[in-house]
Amino acid sequence: MAVDLLGGDDAPAVVVDGALRAVRTDPDLRLLLVGPTEVADGLIGALDPAQRARVTVRPVRTAVGMADHPTAARGESSVRSAVQAVHDGLADAVVSAGSTGATVTAAALGLGRWPGVRRPALVATLPAVDGPVVLLDVGGTLEPGPATLARHAVLGAAYAAVAHAVAAPRVGLLSVGHEAGKGDRLRRAADPALAAVPLPCGARYVGLVEGYDISLGARVDVVVTDGFTGNVLLKAIEGAYAMAGGPPANGGAPRAAALLGVGGTVVVCHGAAGPDDVASGIALAAHLWRRDATGTVRALLAEIPHDPAPDRNDTEVAP
Repeated sequence: MAVDLLGGDDAPAVVVDGALRAVRTDPDLRLLLVGPTEVADGLIGALDPAQRARVTVRPVRTAVGMADHPTAARGESSVRSAVQAVHDGLADAVVSAGSTGATVTAAALGLGRWPGVRRPALVATLPAVDGPVVLLDVGGTLEPGPATLARHAVLGAAYAAVAHAVAAPRVGLLSVGHEAGKGDRLRRAADPALAAVPLPCGARYVGLVEGYDISLGARVDVVVTDGFTGNVLLKAIEGAYAMAGGPPANGGAPRAAALLGVGGTVVVCHGAAGPDDVASGIALAAHLWRRDATGTVRALLAEIPHDPAPDRNDTEVAP
């Protein structure tokens, strides 16, 4: 796993702590630390001698700041170097808690997009009463059109089946009511588009769902929404977890999201992630790579026909 040491509000300290926890927890995990040599050496020095052999360093001193424009990832930076390591076959996955926009940009440029995916999607897995619920998009495309949401429904269904072994995933579109015709212009246009698109893995579209369906999980396994709404919703849920003392122990990693639609395994952690969140993000990346989730989801997506014309109002990724 290529780990961006300089990504995040409290990097590198939080990232170092999270990486230490990940290495100590998973005896088969190997890390490529991307960042300043002295920071990486400090992490390696804190490990037992047997664990040190599983950690290598890729020296980089430049980071993309959280306030920088996503295009800053085009230049030399820790996140771009981590992505390049995957491209060059030196790592199997990328984990970064840095700027979402910069990470998505670096991944799309460095690893390429899948055929049929104009806008990659960030996918989070949230705890629910009746099992985990996959939520997308949580910040990849802020203002998608109906065709992009329909494509993301395919991605979400495949991801739920491959990454979480959900049989015949139920897919819903987030809105303000269950009844057809509820919601804004985007929701009203996207509802029939999702109903018409073929879904993989025996998945079926159940129609419009509401916010409480995410927490219950009884009606839906995959919830599709635009990246703006998904990002706000995810952070509101994180705040509720904090008030309640944290998410359920078996609920997944709500502060780590998988990036679907690029040619490699990429996990984006929340910029305000703590050590446990970073460790969970690294564990998620390892889990996805071991299941060949990226390759399998891509293959499933290729079987579904799509409209090659892009949605004209898709906007840039969230910063």
